[in-house]
Amino acid sequence: MYRRFFRPLLFRLDPETAHGLTLSLLRLSGLVPPTRWLLEALFAAPEKPVEVFGLRFKNPVGLAAGYDKDAVALRGLAALGFGHLEVGTVTPRPQPGNPKPRIFRLVEDEAVINRMGFPGAGAEVVTNNVRTFKRANVILGVNLGKNKDTPLESAAEDYLALMRTFSPLADYLAINVSSPNTVGLRRLQGREMLENLLGKIEAARRTSHSARPILVKLAPDLSDEELDDALDVILRTGMDGVIATNTTLGREGLRSARRGESGGLSGSPLRVRSEAVLERVLKRLEGRLPVVSVGGIMSPEDAKRRLEMGAALVQVYTGLVYAGPGLVRDIVRVC
Repeated sequence: MYRRFFRPLLFRLDPETAHGLTLSLLRLSGLVPPTRWLLEALFAAPEKPVEVFGLRFKNPVGLAAGYDKDAVALRGLAALGFGHLEVGTVTPRPQPGNPKPRIFRLVEDEAVINRMGFPGAGAEVVTNNVRTFKRANVILGVNLGKNKDTPLESAAEDYLALMRTFSPLADYLAINVSSPNTVGLRRLQGREMLENLLGKIEAARRTSHSARPILVKLAPDLSDEELDDALDVILRTGMDGVIATNTTLGREGLRSARRGESGGLSGSPLRVRSEAVLERVLKRLEGRLPVVSVGGIMSPEDAKRRLEMGAALVQVYTGLVYAGPGLVRDIVRVC
């Protein structure tokens, strides 16, 4: 039904307008018990629990960061059967993000290009939204980023402030140093800058009364040497896991006329690169840390392959745009 009826209607709208509409509908559906119960009945997924970084997930399928940046639709999203929801990317202060238009569908390629630039209402608003969310058995992660106008040299201050804010509220935290849409952010993945950032984060966590698992989200565009350097730092600073990968700047093999738009590419064209990075990360870590796989997961078979490769969890976003909300249930059934 989604592909035949709802998707054609949504695809008539500007992508950001369509996203805002679906998010609003999920928010309202989550607030009204009968519609929430209906969603839970329609998208019920079997229990397939997974233990990862000390947390129990009811199933291995999660929502990737970027879909619900301000945590406004958590009840509705939880009704779709996710084992975990990752909100954000959250920045300390509100910011508008990059100028519109900033999201582009590449329908021929089953892809999306976005150059959002961390638009959001800021930590205070997200804090209030998260506090009112009764999680039941859905794990909640918060993806953290720096404000656009915060110099790289001061980036740790933004991440530490967010860590202090959300550690008491979230089940885990994700450090986003890999978005291509905030100028200079990916430089934080370099060995020296990453070691400085994660070292400060780990030092602060050791003195916290509400320490949480911390994951680091990496880009798919790192060279093998850069990836190995980043993983060395992640291991050495005591982080709890890796999320691989964010969106890519690559444009190989695209057919759409929109392929020249700047920003991060997600969807089907990212599948091969994301799987290659996952394979290298798993080989390098040798089981010492769990890995969450995201990027190019468009079908249950894609997700099953990532889990069989060794990913502990998977996350989806663009797959929902093309396959619809039933994708979560369908993935859990085959995993």
